Amino acid sequence: MTKTSNVRSVETLSCDAGWRNYHFVKVMTEDGIVGWSEFDEGFGSPGVSAAIERLSARVVGKNALQHERIHAELFSATRPAAGGVVAQALGAIENALLDVKAKALGVPCYELLGGKIRDRVRVYWSHCATWRINHPDWFKPAITDLDGVKSIGREVREKRFTALKTNIFVYTDGRPQGWRPGFGVPFEPEINVDRRVLRDLCMHLEAIRDGAGPDIDILLDLNFNAKTEGYLKILRAIRDMDLFWVEIDSFNPQALGYIRRQSPHPISSCETLLGLREFLPYFTEQAIDVAIIDTPWNGVWQSMKIAAAAEAFEVNVAPHNFYGHLCTMMNAHFCAAVPNFRIMETDIDRLAWDHELFTHVPEIIDGHLVIPDRPGWGTEPNEEGLRAHPPKNKGGLLNYGQMAKR
Repeated sequence: MTKTSNVRSVETLSCDAGWRNYHFVKVMTEDGIVGWSEFDEGFGSPGVSAAIERLSARVVGKNALQHERIHAELFSATRPAAGGVVAQALGAIENALLDVKAKALGVPCYELLGGKIRDRVRVYWSHCATWRINHPDWFKPAITDLDGVKSIGREVREKRFTALKTNIFVYTDGRPQGWRPGFGVPFEPEINVDRRVLRDLCMHLEAIRDGAGPDIDILLDLNFNAKTEGYLKILRAIRDMDLFWVEIDSFNPQALGYIRRQSPHPISSCETLLGLREFLPYFTEQAIDVAIIDTPWNGVWQSMKIAAAAEAFEVNVAPHNFYGHLCTMMNAHFCAAVPNFRIMETDIDRLAWDHELFTHVPEIIDGHLVIPDRPGWGTEPNEEGLRAHPPKNKGGLLNYGQMAKR
C-alpha cells in the first residue's frame, strides 16, 4: 500500500455544456496519479473556481491519501466564512482526493466508503420534458405542446425506465413555458401561486401520466417556487394524483415540517444544504421523508456522514445530480455504498457532445445504473474533448432569465 502520495498541483478546468458550463478539479500527485472531480458554479454559486484556486496552496505538498485531514485543515482556515461557495470548494477538492486515493490503491471509490451494498442503483429520468421545453436548442426533440409531454412520458416507458421527474409549467395558447419565480423567471419575488399555475400544473402532470402509463413513478420538483401557502395550495390541487414524492426547497425547517404533516405525498428536500449542521434541523423537525444530498457540493466523504445522521432519524437519502457524467459516477459510488438509499437522480436527455467529454459514460440498463469496478470514480474528463468545447463566458442559472427571453 502506498503510504504517501503528495499533491503536486491542483487545477480547475471547464468546458461548454450548452446552456451552462461543466467544471472540473484536476489533482496531480508527485508520483503521477491524477484525481478528478466535477463541481458546479452555475447553480447560483459563482466563484467556486476562484475559491478552489485560492485554497489549492494549502493542498499542494500534502499527502493526498489523508483527505480527511486536508478537509479539516481547509475548514479550519475558512471557518469564519464557512458554508456557501467555500464549502463547495472544499467538497470539490475532497472528491478529487478520493479519486486519487482510490487509484493509488487500485480500487473503485466505493471501497473507500465501506464497500458497495448494491451492484446497480435505481435511477429516475430527471427534468423529464423540462430540458426539451426550457432548452430546445440543446435537447431534442423540442416539446411545444401537451402532445410532446405525453410523447416523452411514453418514451420513458418504452426505454424501460421506472421513474421520472418533472417541473412546473404554465401553458400560453397551448405552449408550455417553465414557471420558476423562485429563480427569477418570471421575476415575481412575492412567489405566489395563482389559479392558472394550479390548473396548468395539473394539466401537465395528467399529460405526462397519460403518456407514461400507470406503472411509472412520477416525481414532482417544486424547487423554491412557492412559499408555505403556495406549496399547500399545490399539494391540495394534486392530492389525488399518485406521486412518488414532491420535492420542495425551503430555508425554514419548521415551515417544511408544517407542510409535510399536511401533505398526502412524501416530501423530499435539502439539495441546497451544505454540511451536517445545516441538515440537522430538518431531521429533528421530521420535515422530510427523503433527504437530498448534493455530493459534489458537500464532498462524498462528508455526504456519508450526513447519510448516517439521516439513518438515525429514519430518513432515506437521494443524491442531487443534474451535472455531467463525472458527477453521475461520483453520485453512483455514494449510492452503491450508503445503506439508506432511496433512488438516484440522473439526466437522460444529454448534450450531443457529452460523450466526447468523458472516458466512460454511465451504463444504464432497465432504469438502473450499473456500478463500474474501474479504479477511482470509473470515469474522468477527456481533456482533448474539453479543449474542443471551450467554456462560454456566461451560462447557468445566473443567466437563465436572459437566455429564456431570447
